[in-house]
Amino acid sequence: MFNSKYSSMLTIFLVVLIVGIVGVLGYFGYELYAQKAINNNAQTAMDEFDKAVSTVKKDKPENNTNSDPEDVQNPLDTFEPNPNEVAVEQPKPETKKTYMEGYEVLGKIKIPKTGIEYPILAEFTKRALEIAIGVQWPINLEKLNEPGNVVLLGHNYRNGVFFSNNKKLVKGDTILITDATGATVTYVIYNIYETSPNDVAHITREVEEGVREITLQTCTDDAVNRLMIWAKER
Repeated sequence: MFNSKYSSMLTIFLVVLIVGIVGVLGYFGYELYAQKAINNNAQTAMDEFDKAVSTVKKDKPENNTNSDPEDVQNPLDTFEPNPNEVAVEQPKPETKKTYMEGYEVLGKIKIPKTGIEYPILAEFTKRALEIAIGVQWPINLEKLNEPGNVVLLGHNYRNGVFFSNNKKLVKGDTILITDATGATVTYVIYNIYETSPNDVAHITREVEEGVREITLQTCTDDAVNRLMIWAKER
């Protein structure tokens, strides 16, 4: 009688233990699968972005280096400035747009300290933030690495994806932003703090005229507050 009761209890314990182990393994297995799927999807988008950038660079006309220097007239010999002439604005570098699930890819963000690199999307909808980094401000931003403050949003999934490890960053760490022209600007962190979800001072903050800055925003690990990082071009 005693042995039968003991055996039943042991059987129940083993069943519960096995179910628990399977559940834990299943959870971590799903997390790894989801993390890999996000990174693979992001890498595909960045590969397409890099291909578009390289195509634009390849299509740009190059200076003719085969001309005989003696056949080239010095423009200063005949140029006479016209005081009434209106200055012509130089054309901006061409870009070729790429998309990720219908969202325009404005560029890429790379943080060497945390080892992440992801596409930057022009929007910050629920889905956009599930697959990449989104631009919160300015609204309808057309190009990265322009003077002013650009606010970038990224989830903290506490698994290394997106901005999960931003808490490891310190002042002096660098953030690299590549725009659609292929230009990469290095930003240096100079301010880190936590604040409430209702605080929008990071959007309205003033920056030095003509200087490029970025703000990274993500949730704290407990999802109660927001971790803010300010960085300025080197």
